[in-house]
Amino acid sequence: MTQPEIPRSSPDEPWPVRVVSQKVSGWISKLGWVWVEGQVAQISRRPGAATVFLTLRDSSADLSLTVTTNRDVLDAGAPELADGAKVVLHAKPEFYAARGTLSLRADEIRQVGLGELLARLEKLKKLLAAEGLFDRARKRRPPFLPGRVGLITGRASAAERDVLTNAQRRWPAVEFRTVNVAVQGPTAVPQIIDALKVLDADDRIDVIILARGGGSTEDLLPFSDEALCRAVFACRTPVISAIGHETDAPLVDYVADVRASTPTDAAKRVVPDLAEESRLIRQARQRLDRAVVNLVDRESHRIDALRSRPVLARPGVMLDQRATDVAGLRDRATRCLDHRLGTATGDLRHTVARLRALSPAATLDRGYAIVQRADGQVVRDSAEVAAGDPLRLRLARGEVAATVDS
Repeated sequence: MTQPEIPRSSPDEPWPVRVVSQKVSGWISKLGWVWVEGQVAQISRRPGAATVFLTLRDSSADLSLTVTTNRDVLDAGAPELADGAKVVLHAKPEFYAARGTLSLRADEIRQVGLGELLARLEKLKKLLAAEGLFDRARKRRPPFLPGRVGLITGRASAAERDVLTNAQRRWPAVEFRTVNVAVQGPTAVPQIIDALKVLDADDRIDVIILARGGGSTEDLLPFSDEALCRAVFACRTPVISAIGHETDAPLVDYVADVRASTPTDAAKRVVPDLAEESRLIRQARQRLDRAVVNLVDRESHRIDALRSRPVLARPGVMLDQRATDVAGLRDRATRCLDHRLGTATGDLRHTVARLRALSPAATLDRGYAIVQRADGQVVRDSAEVAAGDPLRLRLARGEVAATVDS
């Protein structure tokens, strides 16, 4: 069986306002009864009236809804309900066509107790840890000396005074950009998230401090909100969390890059101590001076030791020694050469004497002569010549020509 087609509006056949309101109310009523969690921003109890009006606000967003309930329902579920309390209620959305407003009609209201809140926070803590929001490897180290520091804190609060005073006492030239927000209540989380976005978008901000003084567990609940934790995790700028006292540990402390135990501790972590750094610089300069003086003294002693050595103290000594060695070698060479020349001369004399003794010239000196034919051949036998042959007679001094007669 086909359903009848719903007539559509057109410029020629527009819907009246009542029709639109009826259709909107019909669609909203299809949602039915739901369980809703939120924070009470305002309670309106009129004397003598049976209806109580609540403004229920989302703790992570700037959204709110009006809740109507019977006084008996409120007294039965949360008789001491006050502004800022966290509740869970069973309600049905209703659209009031006369005023064109949306509200929730609750038939059961439960105020969330501290034990249940802590259990939810522990569950959220495990979830965020499993997603890596607490991972130490992704945490960034704040700069040693930031140019400008972003500060998110309550207006005229002790935390603001502690951070500014202690930081300026440590480093007088430090600059701050302070954004004052609500640090508790239903508007705290949206304002803090907006402030984080503003400071993170500022290129001059090098580090962001999220500071709040001490308080009860309920007062510090905004700093364990999931949306705030994820906003801190998404920041490009390093974030220092300084929430409450040292014993307080909201979830944002685990997500932040640095956890400071108190706002004063955050001031000590964000900037160095000028007096301490000056002292360290003086000590470093003194150590450097001592090191340079010791090095110069050590090298001076080394130079003095080198200069005291004979080779540098009296460089002529080595030359004199070498000159003496050269002179000795020359004398030895001269004596050796003279000896060898003398020996050679004596040997030469003896050889000359022997040559002279064996030489034909010595025989000629005794009166002998050498007879040679014209061709220079020596005549040893008379049969070698004939009558009329020319001869030469070689004497000790000169020659004589002769002819054979017979």
